[in-house]
Amino acid sequence: MLIAHEAPIDCFEFVQERTDFDYALVHLFEKNSRYYSLFVEALQKGREVLLDNSIFELKEAFDSRKYVEWINRLKPSYFIVPDVLEDSEGTINNFKKFTKEYTDLPGLKIGAVQGKTYSDIVECYKFMSDNADYIAISFDFSYYLLTETGNKLERMCKGRQRLIERLVSDSIWNNDKPHHLLGCSLPIEFKQYSLPLYSPVSIRSLDTSNPVMHGLNHNRYIQQYGINFKVKGLLADIIDIPVSEAHKDNIDYNIKMFRKINWM
Repeated sequence: MLIAHEAPIDCFEFVQERTDFDYALVHLFEKNSRYYSLFVEALQKGREVLLDNSIFELKEAFDSRKYVEWINRLKPSYFIVPDVLEDSEGTINNFKKFTKEYTDLPGLKIGAVQGKTYSDIVECYKFMSDNADYIAISFDFSYYLLTETGNKLERMCKGRQRLIERLVSDSIWNNDKPHHLLGCSLPIEFKQYSLPLYSPVSIRSLDTSNPVMHGLNHNRYIQQYGINFKVKGLLADIIDIPVSEAHKDNIDYNIKMFRKINWM
């Protein structure tokens, strides 16, 4: 599984050296030219770049026309088609409209699955399976809170695991399409996907700022487990903060532990 960890500009290249591809938030391109340049340079290095429509940060997808301008300018490896949070019908309609209006964009089209119920999620998943080049599944569906026990972070962690298991057992999961896991609640979640049960499942990539955010807050992962809480706030809001050597040491340790925990 390919891993991306979002990072502040001040330690972008430091984190990049420890990851497999780069994950860009389009709304930050308009605010910071240096941030944009880092992804231009990443592509020039031959790295893959995933361009996100910033829906998690903005609570609604970035303006489509401006998004298309940035897609054409950057030419990312793949981009997430504008979706609607937890709205299967709205996401499907957005995908249809966007791809019909913009037919020749560079990069593969990622379809983000959305929905509030299992049937909604299945409907959206099936559509993306038929129409997208790549399928993305988020870490924070409210659906997860209804299906699992424990605190909120534990329910989200186990919820995505259980959703994937159910999609597989119901013969809905499409192994012919690559899948991306958007974010995480707890870093230990991904350990599950190394088990034999998931060996044929086509999860190609994931992104999470978790190791970096905790490193910036001087929190170190526990070996074999990670960490059982989540730092408040968004990395996108602190993209310009200065990063000290102590921060980098913590980030480096957490990234190493993240890989060790999940792929021993």
